[in-house]
Formats: sequence, C-alpha cells, structure tokens
Amino acid sequence: MEEQKRTPILSVLGHIDHGKTTLLDNIRSTAIAAKEAGRVTQHIGATESPIETIKKICEPLKRDWTGIEVPGLLFIDTPGHHAFTSLRKRGSALADVAVVVVDVMEGFQPQTYESLNILRLLKTPFVVALNKIDRIKGWNSKQKPFCINYKDQPEYARKALDARIYEIVGDLYDKGFSADRYDRIKDFARNVGIVPVCAKTGEGIADLLLVLIGLSQKFFERTLCVHLEKAGVGTILEKKEERGLGTTIDVILYDGTLSVGDTIVVGSIEEEPIVTKVKALLKPRALQEIRAEQRFERVKTVNAAYGVKIVAPGVENALPGSQVRVVEEDVLESVAKEMKGEVEEMKMETSPKGIIIKADTMGSLEALALELRGEGIEKIKKAEVGSISKRDITDAVTIKDSYLRVILGFNVDILPDAKEIVLENGIPVFISDVIYRLIEDYENWVKEEKEKEKRAFMEKLTTPAKIKILPGCVFRQSKPAIFGVEVLGGKIKTGVKLIKADGTRIGAINEIQDKGESIKKAVEEMQVAISMKKLTVGRQIKEKDVLYVDITEEEMKMLSGLLSADEEELLEELMRIKRGKNLR
Repeated sequence: MEEQKRTPILSVLGHIDHGKTTLLDNIRSTAIAAKEAGRVTQHIGATESPIETIKKICEPLKRDWTGIEVPGLLFIDTPGHHAFTSLRKRGSALADVAVVVVDVMEGFQPQTYESLNILRLLKTPFVVALNKIDRIKGWNSKQKPFCINYKDQPEYARKALDARIYEIVGDLYDKGFSADRYDRIKDFARNVGIVPVCAKTGEGIADLLLVLIGLSQKFFERTLCVHLEKAGVGTILEKKEERGLGTTIDVILYDGTLSVGDTIVVGSIEEEPIVTKVKALLKPRALQEIRAEQRFERVKTVNAAYGVKIVAPGVENALPGSQVRVVEEDVLESVAKEMKGEVEEMKMETSPKGIIIKADTMGSLEALALELRGEGIEKIKKAEVGSISKRDITDAVTIKDSYLRVILGFNVDILPDAKEIVLENGIPVFISDVIYRLIEDYENWVKEEKEKEKRAFMEKLTTPAKIKILPGCVFRQSKPAIFGVEVLGGKIKTGVKLIKADGTRIGAINEIQDKGESIKKAVEEMQVAISMKKLTVGRQIKEKDVLYVDITEEEMKMLSGLLSADEEELLEELMRIKRGKNLR
C-alpha cells in the first residue's frame, strides 16, 4: 500500500479579538477578518499553506530544508476554543498541533484558559503566538522575522516585551506547562514555545511558521503517514447552498483518499445517516479560505489532509460537526450503524424546563450551549441545527418560566409560518450572527424584565418613608385634616398608614397634593400637602412632628433584598419604633 506524508492540521485558538483570523490573513494575504460578522470568526474555516510558500516566508531564517518532509500546513480557524471541542476524530482532536493566540497587552483571558484545558485533555502540542507586539511602547514593528527585528528595538521596548513574556510564562506554569520564548528553547517536546508576532504588520510570522513546521515534523513523523488506498474519513465543517450546485458540504479530510464516484456515509440531523455518491469535488486555491473562495477547482481525487467542498445528492440534512466516510458496499450497513451511534452521542442533554436554542451548525450549537452554561443557564429544553420553525414556537409556549420561555437563534432565520405564531404568543426570539452578542441581548432582556417585574412588585408593596409636618402649614385641622409635609426619606403614596415616633397609629393618607394638583405619590425632598380623615391637628399630631409609614411584619419579609441602602436604614428605624412600642 503506497504511503505519503499528509499535511498536518493546525487549529488556531484564542480569546475573542486577540487576532486569530488576522494572523491567518497575513499568511494568506487575504481579508477574511474584515468580512466576519462583528469581526469575530463564527465558523470553522480551513486554509492550506503549501510548503513552498512557507519556505519563501521563512527564507531569512532557514534555507536548508533537508529532512523536512511535511508537505505544508492546513490551518483551521475556529471561533474561540468551542469548535475545537466538537471537531474530533474517534476520541482525539482533529488538529495535530494548535496555535494559541494571545494579545500581548491583555494576556490570558477566559477563552484562553478554556483552550489550555482542552489542549491538556486531548494531549495536543501547541505554541503561543503572542500577538499585537506593535502595541508595546516604543516598538517599531516591521514585516520581518521577530528574532531579527528584536535587535533593532530600543532597550526599554525590549524590556517591556520581555516582562510581558514572563507574565505569560508564569500563567502557563500555573497551568502545568513549562514555557519560554521560542528562540531560548532547546527541547520543544518539554517546553511550550512563545512566539512574539504582529499579525497586522507580519512581524514574527516567519518565526511562527518555522516553529510549527519543526513541531509537525518532530512529533508526527509516523502519524502523518497516510495510505493513499485507504478509504477517506473527514469532518463536516459547514453545509451550504451553492448557485448551480445545490446543497454542498465543506469537509476536512483527515485520513485516506476521497474520489468522485465514491459512496459516502454522512452524519445527518435525521435519525438515519445519509448514504450518497460523490458527484464532484471542489477545492479552493492554495492560500484561499474555503468559506470565502469564489472560484473552485474541480478535482477527481483528494488526499488527506485537505479542505474540500463535496457536491453530492441528498446532503440537505447533513449535520455539521459529524463524519463523512468513504465505504464499500460490503461494510455499508455496519458503518451506517456506527455513525448513527456517533451522531446520537453528539446530542445534548436537555431539560423540560429549559430554553430553546437553534444554530446553523453543530459546532455553533455546542458553542452556544457552552456559553449559556458558562453564564449559569444550565437548562436547555431543545438544541437543534436549523431555522426556527413553527414547532419550536409551540414548544416554547409550554415553558412555564417566563425567563426561559424564549428562543435563541445563532445565524439562522425564522421560517415564514413561524413568524405569525411568534407575534400571537409573544415569545421573545433573539437572533444574531455573533454568539457573545446573542447571549448579551438575551441577558440584557432578562435584566430589563426583572427590573420591570421588580418595579411592578414594589408598586404594590408599602415601602418605608419618613415625613415631617411643616410649621405654619396646617390648612385644616380636621374632617379631613389638611397639612403640609416634607418627605425626609423614601416615598409616600395615597392609602399608606402612618405612625408617630412613639409607635402610635394615626390613620391613612387620603390624598396628596402638589401645587393644588392631586398626585399619587411624593418622593424624598418634596414638600406637599396631605389630607387625613380621622385626625385632628393639635390633638393626635402637631407641627414639626416626624411621622413614619407603617409596614406590617409580612410586608417587611417581602421587602427583603429589594430596598436601597437608604430605605433599609428607614426600615431599621421603623423596626426600632415598633419594638419599643411592644416593650411598652
């Protein structure tokens, strides 16, 4: 069986906005990042960098490539760390090596730590690309190798960068990794290399590629061998509608060979996997990102590792994130059964009391679920790939918790027959093509709804308040008594009952007037007139008396945790008055 070296697969990971896509843009001289929704990569992309291109970039650092058999590098650009977890091949990571991109000024962030945890779990070797070094004060970044440009920097700028590098070394040490700047490392098998780069100018790109080629050659001399006669196996990145072609699937072929006319088994959103034949294979040009490519080249066969678009009938229900496998007729049934089980394992745990989430791919769905759980939202009623349907709305209606009776849609539409039902039932639907914005929109809505609910609840409750009878402002002594007061704290409303400072009850406020107009409430610092029916000024009360809104024990319990600090003080004052009355 003929063997050849396959292209190593590299996954680019890191926190939002730390420059993952911009780094690849510089390598392939394209502008994918500028086209991304919210400038954040939302899907997995694949870019092939041939070894000849890499040699050209690395020429200032290395000219003798003897012993290097790696045919190039296949980069997978991921939305943070999330898609990396869903792109697996039989229990291990799809990627052979990872690049963790870190902003030199921001350091490690939540998604960086998540990436490190995943890399340790899957035992994936990685390097750190310490990006945006042009932000170091005094640093003059140029499109040169870092180790050459470093010598031309002022001493204070070099010291500032070194200080940042040592911070990263410390963070990695805390996570159980030994690390140093790449040019100070002798054994990459035991140490993580940190490569300072500037994705914007191209500084350090040559250094990074050279380290990655070396890692790939050293770690995977045996595992990078592929059998050209072996049946191809790949992972679906995305499902797309292409003009003139119909539904196609973008696939990373990570093992074996795939040819036009092959029978393939494809993971499906339906119960049974799809069995179909490859009608055409379209590959992007070298250094072109598969998601953005316009002019594809038709090929008859591709060998791993490769990013390729498959044209095949019946793939409308293909499940992104699942496998594609080439099969012979004699093993078709067993492979289909095996893949059915794998797709079942991909389904998420759900709860009858949770929210409903929809996304365009399985990786996006997993990312959304992970982010929600990271925000403390554990319960998910339904998680599916596809547009928001009429059935989704009817399912949402049955959820009793109003804050969970919503639908979150990532990069999907609402089907026409579902729009009317959404309006009829008042189901909040949140849709965005950026995951973190989608969750922010939902969380802001929850916050606003809770504030509305709190305001409505507080309006029904009696809250603490303190008033003082103004001297010279008794307009009528009785039947009803009308007199002026100043609100010293809290707010008074019509109907609330008042007590004196000694705990004596004196009745309820009948009416509040401000400048001759009746109002329902008066707040702190307002001076208003109030009327009370069963009261005589000069007998039960007198000028300059301080009065308090009376609150029952039950209402006090209901107010727990809802009052401001000033209102809490007033409540404490009222409780002391009531306790003193009980003692007497």
